[in-house]
Amino acid sequence: MSPTRSSLPPPLRRLVAQCSAEVGMTMRRGESLLLTIGIPVILLVFFSEVHLLPTGTAHPVTFLAPGILALAVMGTALVNLSIATGFERGYGVLKRLGATPLGRPSLLGAKIVAILVVEVIQAAVLVPVALGLGWHPTMGGAGRAVVVVVLATFGFGGIGLLLAGVLRAEVNLAAANGLWLLLLLVSGMLAPLSKLPGGLQAVAKALPAAALADALHRSVGLGLSVPGWAWLVLAVWAIAAPLAAAATFRWE
Repeated sequence: MSPTRSSLPPPLRRLVAQCSAEVGMTMRRGESLLLTIGIPVILLVFFSEVHLLPTGTAHPVTFLAPGILALAVMGTALVNLSIATGFERGYGVLKRLGATPLGRPSLLGAKIVAILVVEVIQAAVLVPVALGLGWHPTMGGAGRAVVVVVLATFGFGGIGLLLAGVLRAEVNLAAANGLWLLLLLVSGMLAPLSKLPGGLQAVAKALPAAALADALHRSVGLGLSVPGWAWLVLAVWAIAAPLAAAATFRWE
């Protein structure tokens, strides 16, 4: 153990150790990483070159680049994390951890941090592709975008872990994918939120998907400030969803 880690309080030391283990396991799931990165790239290139979506811009990539980044975050933090954790739980992998001092909050927190590492890799691939397609991001909003992504990751990660902790692995697989599709349809990631009927817009704005998409479109797409409702929604989900997951998670 390194001197730096050994000097940490025991609870924090366990969290750091589990974070390291989760990152290592995540990086070894090559096929999952390929899908996590490959699918957003394919969607970005296809819809940027084939003008099928009502993006409302002369150059679709201007709208699609922030939207696809949001889609990648949602897919990784919600679907991939939920399915992987659900099968770990179903196969009894997590049962042993339940007998250790690690605790549910530390395990779930470590898993969400591991997802943040994957998202850095996604951004490192998606941003150059978007630039090559003609995207001109507003770099002044990059700091806000990072905070938005972190909040959204905790929110989506909490939802995914909530599903994984209470549902059987097979049921969780269907639920996570179904929820992802539902959130995508009302997110404003691939088409402006204004295209939705008024009542559906109001519902969508209470969900983390629309808040994430709108915040990224404004911060790195338009160079505008993130609206207060988006910050509020992201913050509430970032706190409430992980707490609910920690309170209900079952080891087996």
